[in-house]
Amino acid sequence: MGFEINRESLIFDEEHMELLAEAWRVREMAHIIGPTKVGCAVLTLNKRIFSGCNVEHRYRSHDVHAEVNAITNMVSAGERSIEVIAIAAERERFTPCGACMDWIMQFGTEGCKVLVQSRQGESGSMYTANELMPYYPK
Repeated sequence: MGFEINRESLIFDEEHMELLAEAWRVREMAHIIGPTKVGCAVLTLNKRIFSGCNVEHRYRSHDVHAEVNAITNMVSAGERSIEVIAIAAERERFTPCGACMDWIMQFGTEGCKVLVQSRQGESGSMYTANELMPYYPK
């Protein structure tokens, strides 16, 4: 008998809500061609927050996803370890794409949390990076 989180109605704690608020704030800066603005904020092991939004290019293969934007901002500031990553988008039932998960796995700490929220201020979902990429090489 295992315990399963109801991921559709998870209420976040204060630290997570602060991180999600930053993701929603930076989401408004997104440069999009398609329909979806995405914002992301990462909390490092040193309790610093870095954010990024999606920046789309007319040649879509050049798009920069919000998660990669936030992570590269973190690395540019000398940080290397993600404790929590929060993603905000007005999109139902989403998780980071495989390429973004690869970045999260590279810089995420053991047990790195991935928060996703479809509507600002409402409930959302929380996973560990390992839950989303269970067979990622160690």
